[in-house]
Amino acid sequence: MTDPATTPGSAQQKIDTSVPHSARIWNYWLGGKDNYPVDEEAGDAYTAVFPGIVTIARSSRAFLRRNITYLAGEQGIRQFLDIGTGLPTADNTHQVAQRIAPESRIVYVDNDPMVLAHARALLYSTSEGATAYVDANVREPERILEAASRTLDLSRPTALILSNILGHIADYDEARSVVDRLMAALPSGSFLSVNDGSRGIDPVFERAQEAYNSSGAVPYNLRTVKEITSFFDGLELVEPGVVSVQQWRPDEGAPEPQVIAEHGGLARKP
Repeated sequence: MTDPATTPGSAQQKIDTSVPHSARIWNYWLGGKDNYPVDEEAGDAYTAVFPGIVTIARSSRAFLRRNITYLAGEQGIRQFLDIGTGLPTADNTHQVAQRIAPESRIVYVDNDPMVLAHARALLYSTSEGATAYVDANVREPERILEAASRTLDLSRPTALILSNILGHIADYDEARSVVDRLMAALPSGSFLSVNDGSRGIDPVFERAQEAYNSSGAVPYNLRTVKEITSFFDGLELVEPGVVSVQQWRPDEGAPEPQVIAEHGGLARKP
């Protein structure tokens, strides 16, 4: 177990339990317990409009698990930089990677006081590997990379994970810049994993998300499949490319994958 790297004073940020919080609502939809009645009420209000959000949340998590399994098991990746971690739940990145390769090293990044308060649950590593937590904003790529380099050897292939985080950057060009700056610092043989809510697939989902964004909660911006795909420009997409997350290399024996409004992919830096 390694100690989290945090910004001075960040751990003292107040956790407001009087208003719903996106990370806690997502945790609720995943079946977790790290949430409050206000989050359950907001989550239930959302699902009353769009019940499919629970499928999206859980399918997103399963997509990430399959990505990491492929990276650690088939590509020999032993370093993971997971930005926008969210609250700990089942099959966190280090758990999946270290089950396959105990020597794997993982750095989690988030800047949410609620996530920071639970960060130690993310830091239980195998004795052969390592985990660390960095308190930083996704809009600070250079700061993230500097802090991550204390645990990861960024001269070696590394998997960058951006799961449901780029939607929190409203400006598309800024989101592209963040991805480009992060990947530019990683060597050939590194991978980029991205998945986000997609626009143009399910109008009911879009209306529910617009209502959520106008509620005063931290907005999350859906993007078209073309925009999500463009995050991988210059990289080599792993088959089947950018698809609805249930369709990305489904587990053997899994139910027939459906097209849902959550798209993602995995690509290698040449």
